[in-house]
Amino acid sequence: MEKPSIHFTNELAELLKPFEQSLEQLKKQPLKLIIHAGTPKTGTTSLQTYLDKRQRKLRGKGILYPHNLESLQNPSAPKHQWFEKNLVTTHLENFLENFKNIISQAKKDTHTIILSSEGIYNYWWDFPDESKDILCELGKLFDIEIWVWFREPLVFIESYYKQCIRNPQIKNNPCYGKNLSFAEMLDIEWFSQHLNYQGFVTECQTLFGKNNVSAFKYQGDVVQEVIQKLGLATPHDNPTPRQNKSLNSASVALLRTINHYDIKAKDKELLIPHLKEINGILEGYADDSLIDEESKKRVLKLANAIKF
Repeated sequence: MEKPSIHFTNELAELLKPFEQSLEQLKKQPLKLIIHAGTPKTGTTSLQTYLDKRQRKLRGKGILYPHNLESLQNPSAPKHQWFEKNLVTTHLENFLENFKNIISQAKKDTHTIILSSEGIYNYWWDFPDESKDILCELGKLFDIEIWVWFREPLVFIESYYKQCIRNPQIKNNPCYGKNLSFAEMLDIEWFSQHLNYQGFVTECQTLFGKNNVSAFKYQGDVVQEVIQKLGLATPHDNPTPRQNKSLNSASVALLRTINHYDIKAKDKELLIPHLKEINGILEGYADDSLIDEESKKRVLKLANAIKF
């Protein structure tokens, strides 16, 4: 069976021809492709909402934050989850179909495309070799920059634990939608490997080049940081408010009870608005800390953090 990357290069080059005279010209002056890879719980939803709501303004500056095929069915999801989903499953046709959609939105004055999904970091270790071949080929056609924000490991991994138990169960995922304590989940390699910040950065540098990967320390306002990096700061550009409120220990306990049942994803999603309401009511009563002292020591031992 032929490697997907071979088809990927040829077909994507054809897609780009209407916007570039030739592949050689593209290599001389490639479109910049900024891939915002997360991580989870670093203001990703706020950033995606901000960029999505200002698509017209961005277009006027030659920057495309594209609509995606998912958003046609779910307008409230302005992220590009197809990117990691297609790479995990090596669905090259779907990957190309989404790129066709992106290219169709580009104009002759477009110089930068931004894709954003925290799932890129989430599922990085699930990408098979064929998908990393695809990413290598992508790097030959675009001037790729990887942007990723990292939180302090203890804060990050607790937030990510909450997200895991909030998610619906997914086949072959050992953590999503499970009735597990933090300590139990930390024993699972799939979960604990998300503390390998440096490993992610190193692999991205291998694929795209050392100077094409930028890792930042999360300081609470990614929206403003991105505005400045894109040169978009104006008196009228106010950062969007935080979109997601963290679950307290009482809500986590309720979720773990719900996860005891083999509940369908659509039914669990129906429960989430009620859980958020309960979360707000119990905010003054619940203890927010979910990590015991022994687990804290384990997290700090496992963490392979970045030196900023």
